[in-house]
Formats: sequence, C-alpha cells, structure tokens
Amino acid sequence: MCRNIKILYNFEPPVTGEEILGASLQFVRKISGFRQPSKANEAAFSNAVEQVAAASRNLLDSLVTSAAPRDREVEAERARARGRQLRQRQSLEGA
Repeated sequence: MCRNIKILYNFEPPVTGEEILGASLQFVRKISGFRQPSKANEAAFSNAVEQVAAASRNLLDSLVTSAAPRDREVEAERARARGRQLRQRQSLEGA
C-alpha cells in the first residue's frame, strides 16, 4: 500500500501524464484499500483512476505561482537524505 503521494506541482521539467496517472493510482489504492481490485471491481477502480487523473491534470494546469520551479534532482536527493536519516534513527532506537 502506498505510504505517500508525492507533490507534482511546480517542477522543472513539468510533471508527465505518466506521473499523474501513477499518483492517481496510488490515491485510489489508498482510499479503496485495494492494491489490486477484484474482477468485479476492476471497471470501477479503473474509472476512478481515470477520473482522479483528469481532475489532477485540470488542477495542475489551473494553479498559478510566482515561486521558481523546483529541481527534480535536488528534491530527489533531499528525499533520499530524509530516508537515510529515518533509517539511522530507527536503527538507533532498535539498538
């Protein structure tokens, strides 16, 4: 199950349709509680992912900011550093 959904707004290069679809899938998985829907729920699940993706694209296209775009590489390194710190803290607590 997904643990977090990443920010997609105000990045350089801009978010791709694939990234929006991936975040939409994570969101629908989270709120439905299903990682993989049953055959009976597959159509509803897929429809929900498509609707969330369309709403997300509409939102991202409508937002306005004066802030400079964030650099994907810088943000990725920050996330890796936070992960390393968390693992270190957990290993110290477990010791």
